[in-house]
Amino acid sequence: MPARRPSRAARAAAPLVCTLVVGGTSLISGCLSRPIATQDTRTTGTVVERLPKRVDKIDLLLTIDNSSSMKDKQDILALAVPDLVERLVNPRCIDPLNPLDSEKAEDGRCRSGKEREFAPVTDIHIGIISTSLGDHGAGSACSPQDKHFSNDDRGHLIARSDKDDKNYEDSNPPTYENKGFLAWDPEQKLSPAGESILDDGQGRGLVPTLTNMVKGVGDAGCGFESQLESWYRFLVDPAPYETIEVVDGEAVRKGLDAKLLEQRQAFLRPDSLLAIVMLSDENDCSIREGGTAYKVAQAGRLPRPRKECSEKGPDDPCCKSCSVDRGECPVDETCGVPGGPFEVLKEIEDPPNLRCFDQKRRFGANLLYPIDRYTKALTEPQIQDHEGNVVDNPIFSDLDPTDGNATVRPPELVFFAGLVGVPWQDIARQDDAGQPDLKGGKDKDGNPVGGFKGAEELSAQIAGFSSTWDIILGDPTARRPPADPHMVESPDPREGENPITGTRIAGPDSPDAENLINGHEWNPKPSFGDLQFACVFSLRASVMNGDCDKRTDMEDRNSPLCVDNPDGTDSNVQVKAKAYPGLRQLELIRDLGEQGIVGSVCPAQTEKSGPGDTDFGYRPAIGAIVDRLKTRLGGQCLPRALQPSETGEVSCIVVEARSVPEGQCSCDGRAARRKVPPEHLGAERVVLDDPVADASGWNCLCEVEQLSKPEELEACQNTLPPAPVEVGGEKVHGWCYVDPRLGFGRDEVVAQCPSTERRQIRFTGEGEALDGATQFVICSGDTAKQ
Repeated sequence: MPARRPSRAARAAAPLVCTLVVGGTSLISGCLSRPIATQDTRTTGTVVERLPKRVDKIDLLLTIDNSSSMKDKQDILALAVPDLVERLVNPRCIDPLNPLDSEKAEDGRCRSGKEREFAPVTDIHIGIISTSLGDHGAGSACSPQDKHFSNDDRGHLIARSDKDDKNYEDSNPPTYENKGFLAWDPEQKLSPAGESILDDGQGRGLVPTLTNMVKGVGDAGCGFESQLESWYRFLVDPAPYETIEVVDGEAVRKGLDAKLLEQRQAFLRPDSLLAIVMLSDENDCSIREGGTAYKVAQAGRLPRPRKECSEKGPDDPCCKSCSVDRGECPVDETCGVPGGPFEVLKEIEDPPNLRCFDQKRRFGANLLYPIDRYTKALTEPQIQDHEGNVVDNPIFSDLDPTDGNATVRPPELVFFAGLVGVPWQDIARQDDAGQPDLKGGKDKDGNPVGGFKGAEELSAQIAGFSSTWDIILGDPTARRPPADPHMVESPDPREGENPITGTRIAGPDSPDAENLINGHEWNPKPSFGDLQFACVFSLRASVMNGDCDKRTDMEDRNSPLCVDNPDGTDSNVQVKAKAYPGLRQLELIRDLGEQGIVGSVCPAQTEKSGPGDTDFGYRPAIGAIVDRLKTRLGGQCLPRALQPSETGEVSCIVVEARSVPEGQCSCDGRAARRKVPPEHLGAERVVLDDPVADASGWNCLCEVEQLSKPEELEACQNTLPPAPVEVGGEKVHGWCYVDPRLGFGRDEVVAQCPSTERRQIRFTGEGEALDGATQFVICSGDTAKQ
């Protein structure tokens, strides 16, 4: 009989059965208050792990800053594209017992004794969006009609060639069915079929096309970069507007962007792993759309803030704009004569290039979207629309109910990676001497793997601070700045030293090589406005003029980017590129925990000499991205250990949830499955309360049976993958717990799991998840160990 799904209200009113029985053993457990995540280990309490089926498709969205200083970074990203694609479609071969011993697979095969680190991904959508969303209705800046066509890409997928003119459509790279994205499909399973060639050496194939698209993003986009809102617009916004206009002084969204919604539906599959990779050298400037926030992008001076903003701080309740009603705040003479026009800031106080910097103190209002808008978008099944209504989140929805694919991704299949302004030295793993080392820095287990830190390592104590986040981000909520002075946003020269390397900030008059992180401080043009740099790096080739400011005002700005003349002043020859602190992007990455990945937009070295140069360009960032994604591309690894009995069984049950047509739910008659018995209804309730249950439409729940016969258990725990598990020539159906450290199973079986998760629920035969199904393992708390 089908498991009929009661309403959420009915489930809330029904008593929760919290006793689970497995193999005759009663599991008296506490009821879950947070079933969406793995619970903390306790001696009592229910432990729940969602076990999604092995991911076999990826939707990869590249969000690329296209402002005027980005061409050099885009060129380096274009060089990294082959590395990223190759790692996903042709995973490296590793020694199962020594994952550090790896090599490239030749002709799609591994040498004897080695195996793939994960199965090759044969279904990938790859799309690109820029950070340009126009002027939000301001009508005076970033207008495509008056400036460049790429000043407002509207959050649409773009596929431009490396050609900067208004006839770019004539040379657009080909995309899948002209839908704006590329589709990797070597097995030709898509209908119609996608790309099956990586690179034919003649400029055709997935890699050359994608490389051309990356370079084609260009660097003529809007200077008010919406790094976070751009992907939100494309992936999440429930009702993206067609146009935005100022009516009676307020910006009003009008119409519905049907083209964007069409692109979203074609690009974003409901059951894929979604990875957003952002490249930007500036802090996010996602201006609120609606109201008067558009004035940030408008010419003219902004209203003066009340004096409480500077005298008492931005968090004082009376810190607000002189243009709004003062309420219960005292009269502020600096705002102008009461009842008369309000005062505006002077030109020197409101340079146009600093409109997104320190807004609450400088303008009395936060005119950017809050970071939790983006955290919720990547983690919660429901969000608020522009009217404040709670609606389904498109990322966790089935956008095309007619395609027969109703599985909805859980939050753990969404990743966000940011290559942003942060010194690579701050996020690199360290050697035995505590120095950053991208080639041999040690991970948390002491392995010399190099590269950038993962989420757990970023949260670990370092250099006398509670975490790396204290060094690169500080605490934005408490307005505590980063401990690394290079990460402090400031238009004025800063002081201090990097807590990890001991590198001291060098003054504007210092030699160009004084500081290996950002060269030295400089003197921005006050009337235009600019910030000090978080980091700099050597260009692959020098550029005339470029970012050397002397070309515009003929004054020496002491820029670390430019070659010095014999008299010490800047020349017009630029040899280095720069990045500013990417604090808002970093705050989002921190809040996402294991789903966030941080990389530096400032590479350690830009001279490529061979495949062994693991610190070249963006290879460390690409490595960090793939290392995180592959934890979802392999089997069902567990973050915590379970306690098996002497026979190897665990006191857990596995419940499988599916959405099927009414009246077609059947558990009996399927190998290794049975209807969830009454004594396990507490487990069924936990599954139905999962946040993605409603969106997934789960109405059919079955229990997948644990193997109990000694010979079947032994075969399940010790048969090396990918060989089928058999006993006496007959396939084995069900699941077992594999944990070599406890003596149950071989190391090779769990070799693809992260070093801290070398254990798994292994499904065999027809115990594997059915198409469109999600499986949960639910255990009593006293069976779980750290």
